[in-house]
Amino acid sequence: MQIESPLSEKPYDKPEGERRGLLIVNTGDGKGKSTAAFGLALRAHGRHHVHGKAVKIFQFMKVPSARFGEHRMFEQLGIPIEGLGDGFSWKSQDLERSGQLARDGWLKAKAAIQSGEYFMVVLDEFTYPLIYGWMEPLGGVEEVVQTLFDRPTHVHVVITGRRCPPEIIELADTVTEMTKIKHAFNAGIPAQRGIED
Repeated sequence: MQIESPLSEKPYDKPEGERRGLLIVNTGDGKGKSTAAFGLALRAHGRHHVHGKAVKIFQFMKVPSARFGEHRMFEQLGIPIEGLGDGFSWKSQDLERSGQLARDGWLKAKAAIQSGEYFMVVLDEFTYPLIYGWMEPLGGVEEVVQTLFDRPTHVHVVITGRRCPPEIIELADTVTEMTKIKHAFNAGIPAQRGIED
């Protein structure tokens, strides 16, 4: 390990641009994409919930009855979180139905984004319905990009999931790629309660 001296001067100047809603993408093969989005949701809720509906979270691959740790805590805090799917594709009994659930979910998410009622809308695991082609009957990635481009200027949108389409990466203001260096699962350690669920 190399020792570094702490910075004695701020390494950047404050940007002069306008404040506006950002499109933020967390992608890549590493762990932490949804976790980072949930952290942003908590921050936004803590700052803006006094003014009304601060945050809405849509989970495209979780079932509506999901009761993971984040669901329990978000409910207690008054942050709406909605499962829209029927589980990951390898668990699905009917991929046509999975696609229809994703399309129905997108219409709900699109309405929330366009309404302007929310400071932040999180589209968790949304890249999967896109890359599986499930959005094609509604106009595919082009429809999503247009919706994101046309959204009210104050609305922040956070998208998570692997292999984010390049059209969304291009439009995004901030893109973080999580890189897997090691993962416990690859060493034969199963998912841990409170960490993965």
